[in-house]
Amino acid sequence: MEVKDLEFAVNGERFKINSVDPSTSLLEFLRSNTPFKSVKLGCGEGGCGACLVLLSKYNPESEQVEEYSINSCLTLLCSVNGCSITTSEGLGNTKKGFHPIHKRFAGFHASQCGFCSPGMCISLYSALANAHRSNSSGLTVSEAEKSVAGNLCRCTGYRPIVDACKSFAADVDIEDLGFNSFWKKGESREVMLKSLPPYNPKEHLVTTFPEFLKKKKKVNNCLDHSRYHWTTPFSVAELHNILESANSGDSLKLVVGNTGTGYYKDKERFDRYVDISHIPEMLMIKKDEKGIEIGAAVTISKAIDALNEESKSSYIFKKMATHMEKIGNHSIRNSGSIGGNLVMAQSRKFPSDITTLLLAADASVYMLNGRKTEKLRLQEFLGMPPILDSKRVLLKVEIPSCTALSGDDTDLFFESYRAAPRSIGNALPYVNAAFFALVSRQEPSRKGVMVKKCLLAFGSYGGDHSIRATEVEDFLTGKLLSYSVLYEAVGLLRGIIVPSKDPEYRKSLAVGFLFEFFYPLIESSSRICSLDSGEKHSNGHVDPARSLSFLSSSQQVLESNEFQPVGEAVIKVGAALQASGEAVFVDDIPTLPDCLHGAFIYSTEPLAKIKRISFTENVTPTGVFAVLTFKDIPQEGQNIGSKTLFGPGLLFADEVTRCAGQRIALVVADTQKHADRAANLAVVEYDTKSLEEPILTVEDAVKRSSFFEVHPMFYPEPVGDVMKGMKEAERKILLAEFRLGSQYFFYMEPQTALALPDEDNCVKVFSSSQAPEYVHSVIATCLGIQEHNVRVITRRVGGGFGGKAVKSMPVATACALAAHKLQRPVKIYLNRKTDMIMAGGRHPMKITYNVGFRSDGKLTALELTMLIDSGMEPDVSPIMPRNIMGPLRKYDWGALSFDVKVCKTNLPSRTAMRAPGEVQGSYIAESIIENVASSLQMDVDAVRKINLHTYDSLRKFYKHISGDLDEYTLPLLWDKLEISSEFKKRAEMVKEFNMCNVWRKRGISRVPIIHQVMQRPTPGKVSILSDGSVVVEVGGIEIGQGLWTKVQQMVAYGLRMTKCKGSEKLMERIRVVQSDTLGLIQGGFTAGSTTSENSCEAVRLCCAILVERLKPTMDQMLMEKSGSVTWNMLIQQAYARSVNLSASTLYKPEFSSMEYLNYGVGISEFAGGGGPYDRKNRDFKIRYHL
Repeated sequence: MEVKDLEFAVNGERFKINSVDPSTSLLEFLRSNTPFKSVKLGCGEGGCGACLVLLSKYNPESEQVEEYSINSCLTLLCSVNGCSITTSEGLGNTKKGFHPIHKRFAGFHASQCGFCSPGMCISLYSALANAHRSNSSGLTVSEAEKSVAGNLCRCTGYRPIVDACKSFAADVDIEDLGFNSFWKKGESREVMLKSLPPYNPKEHLVTTFPEFLKKKKKVNNCLDHSRYHWTTPFSVAELHNILESANSGDSLKLVVGNTGTGYYKDKERFDRYVDISHIPEMLMIKKDEKGIEIGAAVTISKAIDALNEESKSSYIFKKMATHMEKIGNHSIRNSGSIGGNLVMAQSRKFPSDITTLLLAADASVYMLNGRKTEKLRLQEFLGMPPILDSKRVLLKVEIPSCTALSGDDTDLFFESYRAAPRSIGNALPYVNAAFFALVSRQEPSRKGVMVKKCLLAFGSYGGDHSIRATEVEDFLTGKLLSYSVLYEAVGLLRGIIVPSKDPEYRKSLAVGFLFEFFYPLIESSSRICSLDSGEKHSNGHVDPARSLSFLSSSQQVLESNEFQPVGEAVIKVGAALQASGEAVFVDDIPTLPDCLHGAFIYSTEPLAKIKRISFTENVTPTGVFAVLTFKDIPQEGQNIGSKTLFGPGLLFADEVTRCAGQRIALVVADTQKHADRAANLAVVEYDTKSLEEPILTVEDAVKRSSFFEVHPMFYPEPVGDVMKGMKEAERKILLAEFRLGSQYFFYMEPQTALALPDEDNCVKVFSSSQAPEYVHSVIATCLGIQEHNVRVITRRVGGGFGGKAVKSMPVATACALAAHKLQRPVKIYLNRKTDMIMAGGRHPMKITYNVGFRSDGKLTALELTMLIDSGMEPDVSPIMPRNIMGPLRKYDWGALSFDVKVCKTNLPSRTAMRAPGEVQGSYIAESIIENVASSLQMDVDAVRKINLHTYDSLRKFYKHISGDLDEYTLPLLWDKLEISSEFKKRAEMVKEFNMCNVWRKRGISRVPIIHQVMQRPTPGKVSILSDGSVVVEVGGIEIGQGLWTKVQQMVAYGLRMTKCKGSEKLMERIRVVQSDTLGLIQGGFTAGSTTSENSCEAVRLCCAILVERLKPTMDQMLMEKSGSVTWNMLIQQAYARSVNLSASTLYKPEFSSMEYLNYGVGISEFAGGGGPYDRKNRDFKIRYHL
């Protein structure tokens, strides 16, 4: 057999690889060996979509190109031999022009931080290509929405993304699309359509498969095993020979799409990889009157297509296909195989939906055992010892046809169920189920339905694998359905389903599914829907053929021409670059040849002495250069990894680790893969003798008086006399208690930094940080050098939400330490697991309260006790009491007192996360209000309304920051939204709907918010260059919030005050550049939703200075020259006169405007259920005023 080199194309460019580690992923290669950086590493599990690419395969027989999206983080490089890869840059870029997808993503404001945008664009392109190939009328709205179901975004809230996708749909109502920069309110549909960037499938969906790959022989195109350790059999016989010839000590891995590594990480290194995706017997799909056979190597997507094809058995098959569309996401289904899913379920207890479906369909499997092929029922297969530990191979699945079982007096039903965090897929289920039932009508004298046969399958509930509830099946078979029979069946099921996690919840789901399936048959026993009638099993399930819209859009934005271009709906700066993938993040900076990479070794003990750090079997892993600990910090430096107003944090644990997840050491290796692998192989020896028990709960902290001190300026004063208020109360709720949990940031870009050693004991650090100034200071302190020897640069951050503020500092500092010590460039890119363990996240807390109130719902007093879990270091935790009390005081509590303790525990330090304290404060307030309304049996909206502040009570609770009377607009917003949303009418409709529906319910809620804004000093610098272009620097960091865009607009407005010709069109001549801590000092934090506002004021002041400096030149030119003075003429003359055209300032807010209140009211309406656990029939609407 002829052996070949590994050869493929990326964006039309040829790549030929002589040898490679077979475990190398396509993502690793693209990011390390090509100039294409749009492919990002987000989760490394195929769940976020940041790594998506388009894979094209050429069929020489049909001369057709097959293309689909795949996860490059899971796809092994050797598996793309002979294929063509297209990234987002390949669709379009700055040089050859952006693709309409890029332009529409930018124009619909669908790219914020931009880290996820290239993957989104690939998903949409793939959906458009699929719709075009299917010869349909084009992409539908439903398909457009589902196209990005496998992509995560933490910035936009998805609506603008979905709007951008829906703009390509043939059936879209263009007036339903949300706010964008293409058209203005009131324009006609024709104008709107013409305003969109044009899209033509024939022009924009042409995938050119490289000619050099077409010439590559497809048949028996095997890679040289000695160079690649990769084998490709082309028949079952070849596969058998490979398995038999393998040495007993060799480890083999059978590969199709390799998607299993997204769930089960490969901890061992395999000696040989066997690609079974080219074996015809395992790729076959055979369909006849007996049923359907699907080869084990057939992808889930192709299996879905086969099941959806019209046939006599289409009822059950289509139901199965509809459920399978919830498995993973498009790209996972495009790569993952049916057989791989079943084998993971059988051997590794994977929570599989497919096994549950196949059990209910009474499927069988065929296996290769030696040279023999054996057939097993699926239950037998699942009960076998793990086949991954043997040389048996799953060959195909057989699903029988059940249509012949139904007759004139019998009907069959098949339904599947799934409860998961996300209803449209891309999430593993809590519980799934699939039920088959053959039932018969009874004689008129015996009303009811008899169960002739049933198959009841359950899975994902925490057992070993999916099961058939045979005891329940036997009990129901032959019985006439009734409520009492169903009740007994439910009791039996409760004894069978034994979840290992969340047992009561998962049991209730399983019971609910069973009840939901049989309940309609009891209710409608006089009439059973026939399969051929076109009616559906009337249990609230959505007909698969019916498509529901997931998101609807409506947004109103007030625009004014007074301060143009400020406030205009312009495209966000760099949005198209982000969509194409050309925007540069820290990890996209080209790596120098001698660059090293770091990975943290962290503690697994909450409180222990560190005796020794070594590696498994005392063998230093491949590629490791050094292991740095606190002992490697320069003598003149300090063991500091972060700092805030409330104190420093350690870079590394010293002799004692104080929480699980604390950094112990940094492994430095030649590649990130080697560094991560070495960190996983690290062995840390601990000693817990003579140490106290760790403090792991807030209750433990109280017992041992373990608290952080809170300065009085961050601890609000109580309001009023609580004892008096309690005496005035007619009703009380005493010692009510609830808890709030933590939350992880999941910024799409993990923590990352790049450090470059420089001359004269200097270091330059590129950091993905919200606080470069603090990173700068911490690095200098840690290294024991002056701050002018450190330079920190931040261009953009791939999502932050507070997690890139304090938590970015130790990553950059460790990187700088390694670069400083080893005198080599060092990069750290945290893997998602390490990031999540070390991140800390939102503050969990325990709340206990007493509240007094009158019978009409008016509050008289509130007493609060809060225990906040802050972790082992202060971080920003001492500010939490102030932040919590801001939104909590949005209601007039009559009197308010509180005891807030910031607890020090042996857990990772909590930090600022997206409205830290404010989210909890608002939730606490609403929970108490809901409890009061429930105890009085009053409408909660009435309780909220009666407790809204008057201006006098507002002054009482918020004091000087409450502003003037005419600034208190909350009551006005409350009433205005009631009218504009028809709230009372909607509330009555909700009440009536709930009275008339057993399973489907609706809810409506109106909630106020008071946000306490606090501004901070912020620097800015504006410089006008000799050609009239403008460069701007600000302290704020672009995280996706549009800070650069707003600053650009403000500079254009500020310089327009020169009133020269052309100054009104300066937007495209202004560039905001990256943050550089030596170029612009005192940058502070980017946080609190005010940095854009403060940065705009800083540059406005700079512009005012420049306009004043240009005024004499302008006046002189107007006197000497008749006619207008252009912007370019003015700047050239100013340069000739040596006018200083660079201005910088530090905006310091005045005391009177440093703090103020923002008001808002929101209404949400929800409709859900079609049965107890049906998540398909639901709608969600929000209206808000701010």
